[in-house]
Amino acid sequence: MSVRILALVGSLRAGSHNRQLAEAAVKHAPADVEVELFEGLADVPFYNEDVDVEGSVPEAAVRLRAVAGQVDAFLLFSPEYNGTMPAVLKNAIDWLSRPFGAGAVSGKPVAVVGTAFGQYGGVWAQDDARKSIGIAGATVLEDVKLSIPGSVTRFAETHPGDDHEVVAGLTEVIKQLTSQTATAAA
Repeated sequence: MSVRILALVGSLRAGSHNRQLAEAAVKHAPADVEVELFEGLADVPFYNEDVDVEGSVPEAAVRLRAVAGQVDAFLLFSPEYNGTMPAVLKNAIDWLSRPFGAGAVSGKPVAVVGTAFGQYGGVWAQDDARKSIGIAGATVLEDVKLSIPGSVTRFAETHPGDDHEVVAGLTEVIKQLTSQTATAAA
């Protein structure tokens, strides 16, 4: 059985190190695991309960929910913006949390990882993302973490997918997420 994991990246910047980290997860996922990098978070409008009614949900949000509904788990990649997670990631969580109690993330395993320029690698943002997605109904793997500090210098000339330490860390996160997915399905 193949496990499907949806990667959501909290940075929209083309050269984002978190996007590169997600690309590394896609590239280095085990043979029995498919990590899909979601494209289109920039197109999802800010969550508004007034438009979250049948027939009015924006197409980008419909697509996000549809893709998310087909996966077994989530892997969130969060940089740190002003000490917290980026709005685009929080917005995706908001859309995926609805309808409350039955959203696309409900009961599904989630791990949060990331990289940031600071000395702690974005841990505050990642902790906030864990809190938010947990409240949204996901099963957060609280002890599965990968926070890579100094992204600007560490990845100045090396793609995260070519950094053996990073690849080993990502592989372990995916392994833990896959293990939790099997446990959740049992």
